[in-house]
Amino acid sequence: MAEFVTLEVSDGIGTIRLNRPPVNALDQQTRRELTAAAREAAEHPEVRAVIVYGGEKVFAAGDDVAELAELSVDQLRAMTADIQEALGAMASIPQPTVAAISGYALGGGLEIALGADRRIIGDNVKLGLPEILLGLIPVGGGTARLARLIGPSRAKDLIYTGRFVEPDEAKEIGLVDEVVAPDEVYNVALAWARQFVNGPARALAAAKAAIDAGVADGLEAGLAAERELIGEVFDTADRVAGVQSFLDNGPGQAQFSGT
Repeated sequence: MAEFVTLEVSDGIGTIRLNRPPVNALDQQTRRELTAAAREAAEHPEVRAVIVYGGEKVFAAGDDVAELAELSVDQLRAMTADIQEALGAMASIPQPTVAAISGYALGGGLEIALGADRRIIGDNVKLGLPEILLGLIPVGGGTARLARLIGPSRAKDLIYTGRFVEPDEAKEIGLVDEVVAPDEVYNVALAWARQFVNGPARALAAAKAAIDAGVADGLEAGLAAERELIGEVFDTADRVAGVQSFLDNGPGQAQFSGT
């Protein structure tokens, strides 16, 4: 039974909930539970979209520094693959994903959010990768994902300085997608996720895979992914329903089964 990270499924939406008071600091157990929750969401037959949420007060304020201080170099090196798997867990989920961020998303907390397809924050949120202030660097995918998201120059500025990013700047540089009232963060994320509950699940997963391949490996990789994946989605009940609905009723009227 998970203690700090749970998956709750309701009406086609899976919510991965971080709950390690007081600030959802990320220790080894929490990271293991996050990996397990992401795998469960990815494989759950009823989950069509996923929200990751830390609660009303804080998303996740970073790594458990007290635990980190006890590690040897060899122990840390042995853990890095697991850390990257956990903090990048949202990126491994084939369904559409959104991070609903309240309070703080720092260090590993921000790295979790960077793996989501979309980031929604409250207008009082602070974001950052402050590992440099401990004489460290991000190791949960922060260097790679942040640079791809906002460009290498801006990523270097944030990582070199370790400074916090306020909501207006975060929106301006593309670090987040929406800034809303703090008490509306989860509701806005839920509204976005609900768009996909009755959508063509396999086509959505294929679109996500093709986009991610192109971003990670370049244009040719993205084009190759498109060529492969279009054949897979063409052979689905949803493609048949979508095309027939278009011919009969015009665009946007199809009823999809997710198969």
